[in-house]
Amino acid sequence: MKQLFLLIILAMAFTSCRTKQTSIEVSGLVSCEGDSSVLVHPFITRLSDGKTFVGDETGHYAVKAVKGDALAFSYVGTISDTIKVENERLDVKIKPYIPEDDESVYVDSIRRLQNELTSFVEKKDARIGVAVIINGKDTVSVNGSKDFPMMSVFKFPLALAVAKWVDANGMSLNDSIAFGPKALIKDTYSPMLKKYGTELYKMSFKELLEWALIESDNNAADLLLKRVGGTACATTLLKDVAGELDITIGAYEQEMHKDPYTSYLNRSTPLAMATLFDRFDTDIKTRSKSFSDIAVMLEKCRTGVDRLAAPFIATNAVVGHKTGTGFPTSEGRISAINDCGYIHLPNGARYTIAVFVADSAYDMAESSKIIADISEIVSLTLKN
Repeated sequence: MKQLFLLIILAMAFTSCRTKQTSIEVSGLVSCEGDSSVLVHPFITRLSDGKTFVGDETGHYAVKAVKGDALAFSYVGTISDTIKVENERLDVKIKPYIPEDDESVYVDSIRRLQNELTSFVEKKDARIGVAVIINGKDTVSVNGSKDFPMMSVFKFPLALAVAKWVDANGMSLNDSIAFGPKALIKDTYSPMLKKYGTELYKMSFKELLEWALIESDNNAADLLLKRVGGTACATTLLKDVAGELDITIGAYEQEMHKDPYTSYLNRSTPLAMATLFDRFDTDIKTRSKSFSDIAVMLEKCRTGVDRLAAPFIATNAVVGHKTGTGFPTSEGRISAINDCGYIHLPNGARYTIAVFVADSAYDMAESSKIIADISEIVSLTLKN
């Protein structure tokens, strides 16, 4: 009997070894079928986990995958193509999309937007990442797959993790969190603490989320993060809500207060954040009352009105967003000025946008204006 059991274990181990697949780096050139012109910054999506990558300015790309996986290649003005991975070298020629008369203007405007944003970013003395997803399908990006510190933008994915945790535990946002005065940081950005003082000992999830999303309160964020189990649990909950995205919640506000460079543990790529807002705007916010309440809060955001929202102050556009602000560095720069969200224009166009401005040589007002200018470039393109 023991010999039989040993044989079964060995067979299982052998099968496991046989079925385990080793990832390889797939690389190649993406060009347009017909004239063989290279496609600048093509988009490649690994279908096994939905993660999107961006090629370089010469049309080349490199992606980790396993044999048998599928990669989807796309570019504005072309027909997306999905190809099965067989070898390490994979050159792809995508067929151009021939638009109808009423579509050609739209395709041309998206291409123009890509060129305008690329040119705008290249002229700035800062590390800038931009991603725009238009009507849930067309994507424009500059440095979209690069890592950036989220700063307080992390409070949006945290809010989704909190809503997931509340719903999964059969609770509602009206339920309360109890805490003591030692849980509150006194010398951090906390309008909540300024209003209520250290006598505050209990608050509902909804109230804390409002303080975190509308006012960007640091104490509110830490209380919520601790309640759902910490950074690793929050990142896992976010994945349960939105799928695999290149976003990591890695630090509390209190940790960032003690060591500002810890803020780099809360990281995202512009493409990942624009995708998260797109999934939220098109699907997640309708899943439960908890998620729909978050949408209301995002649309009441009071911070960074001189950033993404600046071009829409006197319009009927719907803007739901979350800002993030960094710290002065030893080089005399600003570590990060961010704003990300979704925008519904009065003409029916809808898009999500993530703008991260890191290591800025400009002051706070000028850095914020970079985001406002990018927001205006995108809105003007899509208004026409």
